[in-house]
Amino acid sequence: MGYGQHQSFYLRDRWLNKAIRFLREDPRFFYDKEAFEKIGLGKNMVQSLRYWAVATGVVEEVFNDDRKKIHLITEFGELFFRYDKFVKFQDTASILHFHMCREKDPSTAWFWVFNKFNETISTKENLTSEFIEWVKENENKPFSNNSLKKDIDCLIKLYTSGQSNIDPEEVIQSPLSKLVLLEEKKGFVYKRNLSASQIGLTALMYVLLEYKSKQNTDSVSVEELVNLPGLWGKVFNMTRAAIVNALTELSRKEKYSLSFIRTNNLDLIRIPNVSSLEFLKEEYSRKVEILHVY
Repeated sequence: MGYGQHQSFYLRDRWLNKAIRFLREDPRFFYDKEAFEKIGLGKNMVQSLRYWAVATGVVEEVFNDDRKKIHLITEFGELFFRYDKFVKFQDTASILHFHMCREKDPSTAWFWVFNKFNETISTKENLTSEFIEWVKENENKPFSNNSLKKDIDCLIKLYTSGQSNIDPEEVIQSPLSKLVLLEEKKGFVYKRNLSASQIGLTALMYVLLEYKSKQNTDSVSVEELVNLPGLWGKVFNMTRAAIVNALTELSRKEKYSLSFIRTNNLDLIRIPNVSSLEFLKEEYSRKVEILHVY
């Protein structure tokens, strides 16, 4: 599991775009001693960006033939850079969020808050103490309570910073604040229920296609969508009613539509036969074309 790798800096608008541009020129960019000057960020911010690029799935960290770490742009990262590198689409923000919280590593706090912590209203202090207790029960290696506290602080800022900011160019803006998944008011943190329109149907289908590929299955039940880690109910805090509404909308799609199967009073959803990246490329192409029309 991973903690404190963000250097206490939450992801800023345009950071991922910068990371991809420089990594295209040099896969070892994050290990360049002059990287901070080239990219125009502080040294700790460069380390933070290295973490965010991997955590959001736009980059993967591997070893080259010389056994040195390099960062390669993923297929998703290429689609992201080509079609929505400034995170204008709600779907893109939702997919970046999904990538961060679907597994325990490298963003353990994100996995825990959205998949394991079931309270919808809490204080930051309670979130931190509950997270520490969960890590104690699930971690075998030493860890710092202070590092876990910083993770919770950073997580909250990622979704709340810039929510009241009307200037999208402002440097403190977070690309994930547009989800309004978390809100902080008067010392309390609220986890908001999201609807299909707030998440994006493209993002919801992408999650299903990723699940299909990982689990090697072509179906999922409504119950699983509600309760399984890494699926709609947990990742986006969707209610059962919101999930059913989203499924209804996706079943009406002309291409790559879902289908429902009733078996022994169990609602099963048949997932279409297309890869998540192929689907995403088609959807992004369509969205960009619509934008150009207007």
